[in-house]
Amino acid sequence: MKERMGLTKQYLRYVPSGNVNIITSPRCNVAFVTLEGQEGRFVAVGACEHVIIWDLRLGEKAQVLTGEKTIVTRLAASPNKQHIAVGYADGTLKTFDLRSGENVSIFVGHRSEITSLSYDALGHRLASGSKDTDIIIWDTVAETGICRLTGHKDIITKIAFMSEQNIIISSSKDTLVKFWDLDTEHNFKTLVGHRSEVWSLALAKNDQYLITGCNDNELHVWKIYFVDAQNSEHDINLSALNINEDETTDMQKYPLRCEKVGSILRNGRGRIVSLEVDSSHTVVGCHGVDNTVELFHFISESKVKEKVAKRLKKEKKKANRDKSETNINSLNIPTLKDEIKRLPAIKVSNKAKGIDMLMGKGNELRVCVGIDNNSLDLYSLVIEEKDSEVKCLRSIVAHGHRTNVRVVCFSSDNLAFATASGDSVKLWSRPSLACLRTVECGYALTATFVPGDRHLIVGLKDGKMLIIDIASGDILEEVPAHTKELWSVTLFPDLKGVASGGGDQTVKFWNFELIHDPDSQIKAKVLSVLHTRTLKLEECVLCVRISPNNRFVAVSLLDSTVKIFFLDTFKFFISLYGHKLPVLCMDISSDSTLIATGSSDRNIKIWGLDFGDCHKSIFAHDDSVTGLSFVPNTHYIFTCGKDGKIKQWDADIYQKIVTLQGHAGEAWNCAVSPNGVYVVSCGSDRVVRLYEKTAEPLVLEDEAEEERERAENELVTGETTGVQGQKQQLLPSRKTVNSEKAAELILECLDITRAYDEELSQVEGTNIVPALPPLMQAYNCKTSEDFLLETVKRVRASDLEETLLLLPYSAACEILKMLPKLLKSGFHAELIARLTLCLIQAHHGPIMSNENLLSTIETVKALIFERISTLRDTVGYNLHCMLYVQRYLEEQEGIQLFKDATKKKEHRNKVRRNKHRALKRAIMAL
Repeated sequence: MKERMGLTKQYLRYVPSGNVNIITSPRCNVAFVTLEGQEGRFVAVGACEHVIIWDLRLGEKAQVLTGEKTIVTRLAASPNKQHIAVGYADGTLKTFDLRSGENVSIFVGHRSEITSLSYDALGHRLASGSKDTDIIIWDTVAETGICRLTGHKDIITKIAFMSEQNIIISSSKDTLVKFWDLDTEHNFKTLVGHRSEVWSLALAKNDQYLITGCNDNELHVWKIYFVDAQNSEHDINLSALNINEDETTDMQKYPLRCEKVGSILRNGRGRIVSLEVDSSHTVVGCHGVDNTVELFHFISESKVKEKVAKRLKKEKKKANRDKSETNINSLNIPTLKDEIKRLPAIKVSNKAKGIDMLMGKGNELRVCVGIDNNSLDLYSLVIEEKDSEVKCLRSIVAHGHRTNVRVVCFSSDNLAFATASGDSVKLWSRPSLACLRTVECGYALTATFVPGDRHLIVGLKDGKMLIIDIASGDILEEVPAHTKELWSVTLFPDLKGVASGGGDQTVKFWNFELIHDPDSQIKAKVLSVLHTRTLKLEECVLCVRISPNNRFVAVSLLDSTVKIFFLDTFKFFISLYGHKLPVLCMDISSDSTLIATGSSDRNIKIWGLDFGDCHKSIFAHDDSVTGLSFVPNTHYIFTCGKDGKIKQWDADIYQKIVTLQGHAGEAWNCAVSPNGVYVVSCGSDRVVRLYEKTAEPLVLEDEAEEERERAENELVTGETTGVQGQKQQLLPSRKTVNSEKAAELILECLDITRAYDEELSQVEGTNIVPALPPLMQAYNCKTSEDFLLETVKRVRASDLEETLLLLPYSAACEILKMLPKLLKSGFHAELIARLTLCLIQAHHGPIMSNENLLSTIETVKALIFERISTLRDTVGYNLHCMLYVQRYLEEQEGIQLFKDATKKKEHRNKVRRNKHRALKRAIMAL
């Protein structure tokens, strides 16, 4: 009996080739960044999984910081203006170098979406808050976690570092505002005076004031000050504050006091969304769920004293005139009205989703607003001027649609594709991904290119059919095709006309024709359509397709059936039953043998067009199937659904080939280019995604195995469970796939070194040297200790603690015994010290009870103190030498180093030239 050998069918992989249409994502804030030494010109925004830095002067993309699959939810620019921190929906945190655009570090500690990010004053630490209710402090220099702060019972909404104190303040949806001492990692104060969720907070005027926002149109203002514990006369009555009795003892240990001093009424209605401060911490901006951005200026102390003095003088004159007694002491105390000035509000075109502010020269305040309709506005305001007005400097709107994109279609030459939304139609270049043309129109439901790619046919929600001239961007004609929605337009196979299906229960057939334009003086003819035939049906038409062999017309109806008619006579051929909900999309293969239908019941069905039999029903998506398209000249199908996924199927074997990176939210439509190389899709995340076929082969079994691995990796979350005798710790990081792989690498390293050391011991006293293991040769190591050090160096700094926690106690003992030799070499003393501390903290109990390890630990302790002290002395010596050289050169040459003298000289020359020109103009006038 012969055994048949089956051949594995291979496919070519489609990969993401670029995104268009997205300007700013409504789920992320906006942040000013500094590029090329210029402030106020560049702003970073979240654009799904990427971060786009827009040049507001040119209105173009200056840089794109690429992400992977999860969308960006939070941004924070570092104070040193060199880095930006990016938080993602899966709890991952990344930092990027703004000059090179490279990813500097990755922090994994949260279990869900990042909701708040904040740098400290120096930019050395980064605080992150998440939906998992935890706050984590990260060391951006050492690229590791410092601590995890737990105490809130709901989503963290905002975090802020105090500039002078080692304290952070956090707000949450649990109605609490907490103060954390980072020296002790302890929550020493909680404000409980809010009656609803605290959505945001901001520190203003050198941390003197804390502003919090809740569900009402009122901003709560709190005064922060410090008192001497021994001086009780300035202390306030604890019972007057909104503080729990349990916290009274904690408050007496800490000098910080926080007292509510008043409220600011907002003009906007609804809850607060965001509170932001500018770089000088004197202007607070806020916006709610409406389209109003309100600004409040905290006036300087000198001007506050002037206002109080004027009021005092006025009241004294009034008291002398009326001969009445007035309490002068009460008038001498500044009120909140004296300290805060309301600036003109900014009205934007739609709901504001994120703001950032920057104070420029001449007290010019720049405000960048990310808007819900996929646009970005930059406003300017001079805060010191009386009756100053808000000026809109720049609006970035041309790079995307204002509403959701519902339609995509390819041109016949594969070089362009069109997208249509509720307000416009845009034409995009496929190679450059640039927007070539924008045509304003009504709510579009369907579109197709006319043969020749010079015109577009667009169907609208009001039933009109538009003929658009692509070259001029004009609407040539509005044809009243249907009385209700025009759901579908499809080309004839002979390319001589189109068929349209609408909600008025008809399918109409139109022929292309060239007519003279009566409004134009040019004798050239323009494109039009001529109605030839009408197919009347009993239900609303959702989709129309004509078979490529020009024999059949398939019509999807609202009664969940697909009816197929002969194209020439409209005689009924067959009805396709089986879907439980209406068919939203369908397509016919190029050889006219198969018809595939996608329905709201989440299934796609593959039918034979010869007898109308259902070959296979596949549960394709987790929600309605919204788009379906055959790859030309194949039986491969691309589908998209409201679950956001884009999938490729083989209609011959009824199996899924691959799931492509989809949309965050619903996917509305997908289209395949005529050559089958490109796929384009659109979704509710405002992104139009382009995919390209590569030469990389794809095997179904391998792809299924990779999907299983990804599903297993997604389950590897949560805290590491310690073994018996191991100290339980609340680490900043969490267990990830990378930490597990790193632990396996270290264990493999220990196994190799153990086997190599045994070989060395066997040949001890002879001249025979055993061959180095292949992995040690690859790492260019000659000893076991060097091999261990090279392995540990390959572990990401933020994953090191979790990696060491995953090691068994026996492995920890082996590593500790190897440390003395490593420390005597004098290299990487800082890394070895951290490795030692992590191992001892993780296995403290068993190590302390092991007498054999105590002598090793004592040796390691002495060596670590010696090496770290030497390292510290070296750094200090070099630092002070550089300071001495700087002072010496400044004294010798009479200039200040690290100051741009060239710019100062150019400024002086410019002023001199302007004076000369003014003098010349005055002489000429005389």
